[in-house]
Amino acid sequence: MADIIREYGPFPGVDEVAGVTYDGEHVWFASGDRLNALDPKSGKMVRSLDVAAHAGTAFDGRHLFQIAESRIQKIDPETGRVLATIPAPGGGGDSGLAWAEGTLWVGQYRECKIHQLDPETGKVLRTIESNRHVTGVSWVDGELWHATWEADESELRRIDPQSGKVLESLEMPAGTFVSGLESDGGDQFFCGSGKSGLVRAVRRPGRKRRG
Repeated sequence: MADIIREYGPFPGVDEVAGVTYDGEHVWFASGDRLNALDPKSGKMVRSLDVAAHAGTAFDGRHLFQIAESRIQKIDPETGRVLATIPAPGGGGDSGLAWAEGTLWVGQYRECKIHQLDPETGKVLRTIESNRHVTGVSWVDGELWHATWEADESELRRIDPQSGKVLESLEMPAGTFVSGLESDGGDQFFCGSGKSGLVRAVRRPGRKRRG
């Protein structure tokens, strides 16, 4: 069972939380027509960017990437300006988004797939199959994790990035669902929660919580 460490929110003007990412200081989360920065220490929302933000969110160390309907936007986090766009592989059925190995990893919800994309062109480099609906996607320490949300149940799953085989699974408590997913690079995941409007911190297995 997943160990929920903390819940953030609800936040003013936020009806749902979709994608989430972490820039080393702030948790960014998508809420439809805005990208919001949350300080995970204080629990307060400190900034918002007025950009379309419908599903997964990622950070490459410099830029934010955000799924907006059938496209993926590359965004300057300082100004909120959209610098470039590429087509999303699911054509609007896309979910999670992560950055790893110089590429984007995109969940395709109902098709139960994760695609590795060229971030410049949107070309699909390879595809991993899952047996559950895929929401959030995250890479940490060479591990590929994704969230599921199907039949009113959610899990966090660590899968083999070659075969898609489930290596580890954390079941979310009843009534708690995961839309976006991102690691802090250490002992916890940040999880979007769909219409509940919350961001949840969940303990990452095998890691001791830092002081």
